[in-house]
Amino acid sequence: MKVLLVNGSPHAHGCTYVALEEVSKALNAEGIGTELFQVGPDPIAGCIACKSCIKTGRCIFNDRVNDFLDLAEQADGFVFGSPVHYAAAAGAIVCFMDRVFYTVSNSRKKTFYLKPAAAIVSARRAGTTAALDQLNKYFLISEMPVISSRYWNMVHGAKPEDVMKDLEGLQTMRVLGKNMAWFLKCKEAGLKSGIQLPEREERVFTNFIRD
Repeated sequence: MKVLLVNGSPHAHGCTYVALEEVSKALNAEGIGTELFQVGPDPIAGCIACKSCIKTGRCIFNDRVNDFLDLAEQADGFVFGSPVHYAAAAGAIVCFMDRVFYTVSNSRKKTFYLKPAAAIVSARRAGTTAALDQLNKYFLISEMPVISSRYWNMVHGAKPEDVMKDLEGLQTMRVLGKNMAWFLKCKEAGLKSGIQLPEREERVFTNFIRD
């Protein structure tokens, strides 16, 4: 089993990286493989709702989004990490996740279906819970079990050395990794014992406009 860890910070080895590495170490200790995916510092365009992905299963903009989609189908779980910018997730990972999740939804693939996910955020001081709420919504609309820890999934510090001193935050990351490993093992055991995933219903679309 493998969990894909996504670093949405433009800094490859900044505060968000420290938090993701702590999650990764906890998963590895439980026998779960991990891979770190860097969104990177290059600009990520937002979704333009062209719906090309309905036919191709890929985004029309051939960048890190498609690189991620190539890996995601084989992953068993996901952790998306972001720094906090103005009490929200970083712009690059928002554009990245908009396009990733829109492509998967439109292509009707099971890339994310009932695979566990978690968001983690890093901030100097505040805005963390708002950013977490923002990121969790991607999972909740995609039938992904959201993995929790014993506190909200956040670390604090202005630089990586500060995060290493946030002992509670680091513990929160470790517990998150252990909880995700437990869920993955339970899911695997259930499937091996014959418990099947729920039958998926055809999606129903409505709006609030009435004749």
